[in-house]
Parts: sequence; C-alpha cells; structure tokens
Amino acid sequence: MTLKDLEQFEQITIQCHDNPDADALAAGYGLYCYFSDKGKKVDLVYSGKNEIQKANLCIMIEELKIPVRYIEPEKEGRIHKPGLLITVDCQYGAGNVTGLTGDEMAIIDHHQIEITDVERSIINPKLGSCATLVWKLLKDEGYPITDEKYLGTALYYGLYTDTNQFSEIHNPLDMDMREEIPHDESMITLFRNSNLSLKELEIAGIAMIRYSYNDDYQFAVIKAQPCDPNILGLIADFLLQVDIIKTCAVFNETGDGYKFSVRSCIKEVNASELAAFLAEKIGSGGGHYEKAGGFISLKKYEDYYPTLHAEAYFNNRMTQYFDSYDIIYAKDYEADINAMKLYEKRKLPVGYVKADEMLPIGTPITIRTLEGDINTVVEEDLYLIIGIKGEVYPNHREKFQRAYAASEEKYIYNEEYMEYLPTIKDRTNGSDLNLVDYARICIPKGTVQIYVKQLEKGVKVFVEWEKEKYMLGKPGDYLAVRSDDLHDVYIIEQDIFSKSYDAID
Repeated sequence: MTLKDLEQFEQITIQCHDNPDADALAAGYGLYCYFSDKGKKVDLVYSGKNEIQKANLCIMIEELKIPVRYIEPEKEGRIHKPGLLITVDCQYGAGNVTGLTGDEMAIIDHHQIEITDVERSIINPKLGSCATLVWKLLKDEGYPITDEKYLGTALYYGLYTDTNQFSEIHNPLDMDMREEIPHDESMITLFRNSNLSLKELEIAGIAMIRYSYNDDYQFAVIKAQPCDPNILGLIADFLLQVDIIKTCAVFNETGDGYKFSVRSCIKEVNASELAAFLAEKIGSGGGHYEKAGGFISLKKYEDYYPTLHAEAYFNNRMTQYFDSYDIIYAKDYEADINAMKLYEKRKLPVGYVKADEMLPIGTPITIRTLEGDINTVVEEDLYLIIGIKGEVYPNHREKFQRAYAASEEKYIYNEEYMEYLPTIKDRTNGSDLNLVDYARICIPKGTVQIYVKQLEKGVKVFVEWEKEKYMLGKPGDYLAVRSDDLHDVYIIEQDIFSKSYDAID
C-alpha cells in the first residue's frame, strides 16, 4: 500500500492513539498535510478519556499549528466517519485507540503487528518512530517536505521523542530522516525544555530508591510509574553513574504495554542488542551501543507470560541475556580446528568499491548499513565489500587482492535480499552517496579457506579489526576461523553461510 492508493477517498479521517504523544501527532500531521494538498477533506483527531495536557505537546500543537481535534467519547459516543479512517501510530481495534468507525479502514504504524484483518495496512516495527514511516511514504510520493508548514519540525520532534532524544535510534531510515529533514532547531529546544513536570521529577526520584540489583552481572532494574518515555532515559542515565552498575533497564507500564530504556557502559554489552533481546517475540527494541530502548506489547506479553509480573520478567530476562553468550577476543583465541569443518567460499559475485574512487583520501566517512554504522577514514588501500544482504566489510588491499578477483563489471544488487541500500556519509559536509552506485563485481578466488562450527550458544566476538565492538553470533550462526590466520575469527550468519560456502571433503 502507498499513500497514492488512498487518494481514491474524498473524505479522510486520521486518528491518533488515545493520549497521543509527539510521534503520533507528527505522523498524523504529515498525513494531514499530504491529503489536504491533494484536495481531500481531512480531519485529524484523537479520543480517549483525557485531552492533551502535557506542556511540551500543547506547545508543539500551538507553535506548529497542528489542527488536531479531541473527540470526547462520553459525550459523542461511537462516531462513524464517512470515507476512510486511518489510525496512525496505532492499529485499528487495538486497546490504545478508542473506536471510531469509517466506511473503510487503514493502518499506518511502527509497533508490533497486533491487528491482521485490515487489508490497507503499512506496519514497520523496525522503525524507531511512526514519523519516520510517514516521512518515507511522503518521499516515495515525491511530496516536498519543507518547513513552510513546520512539517519537518514536527516529524523531527516525533522521532526525537520516540527514540529518547535519538539515543535509541538503530534503523538506518531513522538516521537518514534525522539528518535530512529540515527543522527549526529553536523550536525543538523550546519543546525539549518543556518536557519535565514536577510530578515527573517526583516519579524519577521515587523510582531510583526502588531498584533491584544483580551482583553477579552488575545490572540494575527499575520499574517507574507511568511517565513520558524520556523520563525512563533520565533515570537510566543516572543509574549508570553508580560505580557498581554496568548495565541497567528502566521500564514502566503504558496503556498497551511496557516502554523501557536500557543503558550500558561496558563494551561487552551492546545496549541496542540487549534491548532487542528484552523485547524478543513480544515487542521491538534497539538503539545505540551505550543507549537503547524499546516497547513490549501487552497483548503479546500476556500470551507468552500470562502469570509473570513485569519486574520478574525484566530481571529474569536480563539474567538470561548474560547467561546466553560466551565472549571471544580474537587476538587471544586458540581455535580447536580439530572440532571444526573446513569450508571454501563459493565463487559467487559480490560487490566492491575502492573507497578513494568515491571520496578523497583522508575524508572521514560513516558507512551506514542495516546492521549499523561503521566510522572510518578513506585510505588509498581501503576496499569495501558488499554482501548479499547489504552488509559491508572493510578490507585493505592486500587481503582483498588475496581473496577476490576484481572486475570492471557493474554490480547489480538483489532487491529480494537488500532491505536497505548501504550508503557512505561524508562527515565533512554531511553529503550522502549510495555505495551500490559505485560498486563493481568481484569474485572470490577460492584460495582462502575457513574452519567453521555451528553455534549452539550465543557468542560475542571481538574481531582483530574492531576491538571496541563485537560481532554477535546467535545459535545456528557459524563461528569462522581463516585457515591461514587462526586469530582472524568472525561470525557468519546462518542464511548467508548456506548461500556462500561449500564444504571441502
């Protein structure tokens, strides 16, 4: 489904979830601007027990002139809206949105899928905000996103608040919007500095004296009263100042689940990965290496853990995380190759780019992929290998030439596998380049062989070329060791391994 598909309707109602936050208001406003400019009759509404009272949201609505209207259900009852009803940042029929009705329904959301019987649906739970999803939909239609109507500022602030001031961003599309969209920084500052009420200050204080602490793994868990998600981040940041606390999780209940923030100050724990682990199967989570967060769907939580209260869940799940992984430091690792099998890479074409053909030597760059950002500097002998899923592997010339035969033939990526095309960001001026536009084909020579074993338990590998961040291997993935360098240890994902390697008899 695209926004163009919905232009057949002349009357469109856009409904935010009850007690809308900045992200719901921003996403709803983006749709309002689009359909209004198409000449449609558009109404932007929300319902529920309470009208918006939070200071930063009231200021946001007033300053950005967002035409949102409150429908009080007790007085107006169950209202039918002619034409199309779009629920935004929520799903029609879910518990966090008071039921209106329409002739036809549509859903635009970024939470975990709960409603499956609405045909017109765009739901992407991998995104940090619904504002990002709407931004992408607008871009796909060629809709000009300027700040003339303060639309850019609204979408920017929606992402800012839903990712705890950008500390919980992990999807490259969220990062792209943050960097590309026009916005009024002075307004963002105004909204940001109107975010904490005296009541929320009290909530933070009470929460911090009710912590639980695990001495074995040096983590803390705190349950806070209902509050703005940014308050969870504030509490988590404070917790990490305690000398013996190395990681922490702070959560609270929302109307439809649990919002949580995660922090880590040790390289052996990637906060983004921990957040995803806490929300596995029942929500979504991610962010940065040190700061992350997520959301757990109440419906899914109750399906999986009907008798377990939330505090026990977070404590148990944190312990399971630490128990689930072994840690390997490649420079010190002594591989038992007798317990491993020998494989050779298939001679399947992959992409490569010589970095100094894109940008001058010495340029600081960020390589953005679905797996995360890689910060490096363009060097004369830097080659970038593009894997089948869009993953990028930096190589130096010697290793590249030993392993691959380069050609001048243009590299054509497989859309089936690449969810996000890797980009190069020039950190000197902020410009973006699509890596695949510069890529040519290279073919593995088959001269480099690896010893592998399939993992039965999770592993974190600190590879030789990156000593501050690890590669994560999950059960089913493969631990690989180059036959000509037993300290070159790394992880190969299960689906990539099956497509790329053959056993040597």
